[in-house]
Amino acid sequence: MGYLESRKNIAGSACGLAGLVLTFTGVAGPYWPVVVVGLYGAGALIAPPERPALPDFPDPSAQLDEVRADFDRLKAYVADIELPPAAGGRLTELTELLTALLDPGWVTEILVQDPEGVHTLSRAVRQDVPEAVDTFVRTRWWTRLAPGQEPPERHLERQLTLLHEEAERLAAGLRETEARRQESHTRYLEDRSQ
Repeated sequence: MGYLESRKNIAGSACGLAGLVLTFTGVAGPYWPVVVVGLYGAGALIAPPERPALPDFPDPSAQLDEVRADFDRLKAYVADIELPPAAGGRLTELTELLTALLDPGWVTEILVQDPEGVHTLSRAVRQDVPEAVDTFVRTRWWTRLAPGQEPPERHLERQLTLLHEEAERLAAGLRETEARRQESHTRYLEDRSQ
């Protein structure tokens, strides 16, 4: 059934019809079946190839669902780790902001239209935060062996601060997008009422 709608069949049929026209005008003569079939075959051969089907990309909202599940695993992981008070406070602030960004609702509606935002959240949840915490846990005991170096708590606190700032920029961008969307809708309603 797919061949009937294919470019090859359509081009071959058009050329075959040209062969029938030649037959009715008397040009093809007694060999008209060979002419019609030959023109059909030639048309099918010169037809452009079929376009490949578009790849089936996952739905962005499904990607966010996966990031939410990974974020739940991340929260369980960091809950079992004892952090210094300053770094623990920064992690709590970052976790609250990421929770708000991943919360279903208007944020999700805007976020699914921003692949960079989804990537930023995914990278923070799946790579940046776990790596920062894990590096702190692994290097914490080394500092006891090499006094005089900058403590890993400071590095962790700075890393979490930078991640928090990145998440705040993402949240500000989403708020700005929502404000533009509201302004656009207001202008539409105003134009419609005139």
